[in-house]
Amino acid sequence: MLNFVLCDDNEHILDKFTKMLNLIFVNNDLDAQIVLATPNPNEVISYTKNNQVDVLILDINFKADISGIDIANTIRKINKNAYIIFATGHLEYLILAYKCKTFDYLPKPISMENLEETILRLFDDVKENNIKKNFIKINNNGTLIQSDSIFYIEKSKNKVIFRTNNSAYYVSSSFNKLRKDLPKSFIQCHKSYIVNINHVKSIENNTIHFDKTNELTCSIGQVYKKNFLEVLNNESNANTNK
Repeated sequence: MLNFVLCDDNEHILDKFTKMLNLIFVNNDLDAQIVLATPNPNEVISYTKNNQVDVLILDINFKADISGIDIANTIRKINKNAYIIFATGHLEYLILAYKCKTFDYLPKPISMENLEETILRLFDDVKENNIKKNFIKINNNGTLIQSDSIFYIEKSKNKVIFRTNNSAYYVSSSFNKLRKDLPKSFIQCHKSYIVNINHVKSIENNTIHFDKTNELTCSIGQVYKKNFLEVLNNESNANTNK
């Protein structure tokens, strides 16, 4: 579920905006809720510091000394991934707004049609990003493998091999280019191996074991060993503290 925060110092507009947004959620069966709707910019900042916020829709001009741009800049220090949408009648702020990594800019008065188009596009973007996180495209034909199913990735001459529990996918691809697009759980441990640390069962004599049968293994290279073990230990500690 996506958590939305709305902020506009005109309470009549804020109330109308809230009703429009809730109607869009219902009509399009969207998994979302408004967790805060306030005319107070400082309340937005305070709430975002202590709660999960996915989307912020902000006015730019407030009667207070703080602007919507100021709020967005502060939010970016707290939450780099939140979607920010500006709603304002002041088009001269357009360039400044986009510098805050703005998803969209809605000129007032906001119509139901424009707002709905933006929200649906936002959900499409969220869905696409989730696919990128959960699946890896392994070739130019668009073949996808669920990232959690991959134990490790191996470079073998001019091929890249994706090893899963019961399959191996051989593709012609650039090993170096592939590294840049992998989820954070994939760490290089050798010049020829990238490992999904979520599947590491044990390490013995610089050999990584992925299952009890020891059929799936790969090596740790000396150049990569220190960083790999640090990441593995940090991940293990994080899971222990959950």
